[in-house]
Amino acid sequence: MSIAWCRLVPAVVVLLSLVAEATVAQEAAATDRAESAAARPRVGLVLGGGGARGAAHIGVLKELERLQIPVDAIAGTSMGAIVGGLYSIGMSADELEELVGSLDWAVALSDRPNREYLDFRRKQDDSEVPIDFELGLRGTELVLPQGAIQGQKLDMLLRELTLGVSHIESFDDLPIPFRAVASDIERGEIWVMDKGDLAQSIRASMSVPGVFSPVRIDDRLLVDGGLVGNLAVHVMQEMGVDIIIAVDVEFPLYLIDELDSVLTISEQMLTILIRKETLRQIERLGDEDILIRPELGTFASTNFDGIVEAIEPGVIAARNQEDKLRALAVDDVAWRAYLAQRSRPVAPASTLAFVRVVHDDRLLSQVLMSRLTIAAGDPVDHAVLAQNADRLYGLGLYEKVSYELVEEDGGVGVVYRTRSKSWGPNFLQFGVSLEDDFEGSTAFNLEARMTRAGINRLGAEWRTDLRLGTDPKLFSEFYQPLSFDSRLFIAPHVNIEQTNLNAFANDATIARLRLSGAEAGIDLGRELGRIGEFRIGVFRGLGEARVRVGDPALPNVDFDTGGAFARLRFDTLDNTRFPRSGLRSDIKWTLSRPGLGADLDFDTIEGEASQTWSRGKNSLQLGLSYATTLESESGVQDFFPMGGFLRLSGLERGEIAGPHAGLAKLVYYRRIGDTTGIMDTPVYLGVSAEVGNVWRTRSDMSFDSLILNGSLFAGFDTFIGPVYIAAGFAEHGQTNFYLFIGAPPR
Repeated sequence: MSIAWCRLVPAVVVLLSLVAEATVAQEAAATDRAESAAARPRVGLVLGGGGARGAAHIGVLKELERLQIPVDAIAGTSMGAIVGGLYSIGMSADELEELVGSLDWAVALSDRPNREYLDFRRKQDDSEVPIDFELGLRGTELVLPQGAIQGQKLDMLLRELTLGVSHIESFDDLPIPFRAVASDIERGEIWVMDKGDLAQSIRASMSVPGVFSPVRIDDRLLVDGGLVGNLAVHVMQEMGVDIIIAVDVEFPLYLIDELDSVLTISEQMLTILIRKETLRQIERLGDEDILIRPELGTFASTNFDGIVEAIEPGVIAARNQEDKLRALAVDDVAWRAYLAQRSRPVAPASTLAFVRVVHDDRLLSQVLMSRLTIAAGDPVDHAVLAQNADRLYGLGLYEKVSYELVEEDGGVGVVYRTRSKSWGPNFLQFGVSLEDDFEGSTAFNLEARMTRAGINRLGAEWRTDLRLGTDPKLFSEFYQPLSFDSRLFIAPHVNIEQTNLNAFANDATIARLRLSGAEAGIDLGRELGRIGEFRIGVFRGLGEARVRVGDPALPNVDFDTGGAFARLRFDTLDNTRFPRSGLRSDIKWTLSRPGLGADLDFDTIEGEASQTWSRGKNSLQLGLSYATTLESESGVQDFFPMGGFLRLSGLERGEIAGPHAGLAKLVYYRRIGDTTGIMDTPVYLGVSAEVGNVWRTRSDMSFDSLILNGSLFAGFDTFIGPVYIAAGFAEHGQTNFYLFIGAPPR
């Protein structure tokens, strides 16, 4: 053996000896930590429900982390299930605070999808029948939804936050074992969820009856756990912990002076019923257990705009119990080991092995699959998965669309699940419009739209509009896609309508006519994705124009209509009421031909477009519209009216009309805040500049003949649609004041 090897062998022996000693030391330290963890009492955390008041739980968690108190199990109800469930998968108290503070709760607690994901026909509904409420119709019976909010956006949010544990079936396998408490609304009993879909379980626990629709899990219809177990101490006792920390954030009972309305008395009744069970649960706490009650006063459970304010009372309440809590604290080494153990798990990075849609209606699966933009081989990305769920939800057929990641044959795929509207299959939507200039010119209409959706496997639907008021209307259309991707369609329709129109002689109004018409036709069209459609069609109709106001010697007119048309429409607006971005345009060429039944031979071209840009709270909208009659042989029934709010605002509604019309407008508005009340309402202040006119002949058109108008307005984005209070001004001193409800004329 060489001298080098003789020197190396002892060195190796020494090195191996040191490694062995270090290994023994590490094993001993690990054993000591394990024994220490086993020796300390297991701590269970019970988080009660209370809506926005439940943010106080985050304050309690912040103190537990500051004191280095490990939590070994969590049971949560309602908002307590949200906070507890997210904490159990590894989110820290600071991350929870950032989440609730940055979240747009008004958006999260709504069902309205981003408008870009709406099917084009649903965009029409959004624009034409703007009341954000839908009823079902079965025979002659009206059917209400099971909740005012179906919770689609909340479902997507919870799914995003829990995506990292979507592969975990048992809640005991989460970093912190967890239980979500709900109420079985059918059986009237508590239901504790300890396995399954964590996002769905949290959503079920917070489904306030009447506000959120119930969640069906297996054979149970589940609502907010606060009804039967708002502070589920007994659930935690069954999880085998030694010490329980229970956090009660229930709303206090009103004092006698505050019980001054049916609303407060009704709230008191519900609080008493919930409080009775909570007090029974509190009595189950032992001497070593800790009850924390943050001083939240009358902070409303619905005050999500100020939810961050509820966190500090939780911190203070926990500090008031610091003497008892410190007995549960661990040293730095044990705390670091605990944090490492509860670090947030992440599902293995992978690509989708398959994409599947499971639905409960008669549509072909290919119809729904054609709406998706993902396919096998794409990466697992919540943002993309959620966007595709919104695409299906935007069809307007379902009360809920969810997705879940599923492991099959060693691969991970996504399964989309749709649930048809429980109040279907016929859906009623409503609209209201009012334009009053306070000088006798008033137009008021109520409108209802009934849609029978999903009639056959290709997704046909039957739409019928009924409008009552100044401009009554009955319209019915059967929309039949010709392929599973719904790109080509055929649409027969009938329309019966009445409206008013002013007649002129030498630029002076001589009469107000009542136009009545009936028409039938059939269209062939193609969808342009979700942003538009193109149609061509033929029509045949008849009508009359009767003098309503003016010289009774003026003749009444009967007329026949018939011809063909081509129409192209686009809609990319982000909001149809007070848009911040996007384009809306509508171009139509109509050919009136005696060979197709018309009295007169002429063409009309109508076009309008508006583009909106925004920066901060400020929005600017440019609108252009133009209508002209070729050959100028049209009758008065085909004239284009002008006048009214944002259509030469200084003139009364429909004050002028002619075979040629043009308008350009620039509208600026700024969001200045919100009204306060049961529902916050965005408020806008705006100004418009409008220039345009109508002409008898195309040769009369000139810049010198344009009329300059403008308006000042306040706008409110309300439940029934936009509401405007406006003053309109014309260049010769004519003024109008308006109360306008409904989408203003484009």
